[in-house]
Amino acid sequence: MKTLILSILFVCSSSLGMFAASSRFAKEDTASQSSFEQLLSLYYNIKDALVNSDASSAASKADEFVNVVKKIDSKKLPESEQKAFTSLQNKLTSDAKNISQNKDLAKQRIYFASLSDNIYSLAKEVKLSTEPIYYDYCPMKKKYWLSSESAIKNPYFGKAMPTCGEVKETLK
Repeated sequence: MKTLILSILFVCSSSLGMFAASSRFAKEDTASQSSFEQLLSLYYNIKDALVNSDASSAASKADEFVNVVKKIDSKKLPESEQKAFTSLQNKLTSDAKNISQNKDLAKQRIYFASLSDNIYSLAKEVKLSTEPIYYDYCPMKKKYWLSSESAIKNPYFGKAMPTCGEVKETLK
């Protein structure tokens, strides 16, 4: 009888330990997901500012983007996300800094193209959102960007040609 009781206690304690560990990983996954969703949201804000030809807002949102990238503790990410994020972290920071330090829309749009390429690379490796992400293309500039909606709002031409482009891919 003692053996049975000890066996039950052992199984229960092992299960609790596994639950605690899985709960810790779930919290880390949630934290990384939240940071990545925040990054994507700020990226969309930069894009929207460029769509509206608002260099000041694009610079401000890019500065916020840099701060969020810096706050992500890659050591707390799951291994696959850690590898993907750390390989792009400096590029994302550099692109966003270049946007934030420029007030010239043309230059901001050049840096935004690079930021778009890098955030797309991250989106291919890491789940940035529970919502679909649209990968859009501007044939006149031969540049891509990400969007939260299927309707085209072109950040490279802004108010001059807001609907120029097409959805090339949908990430789910």
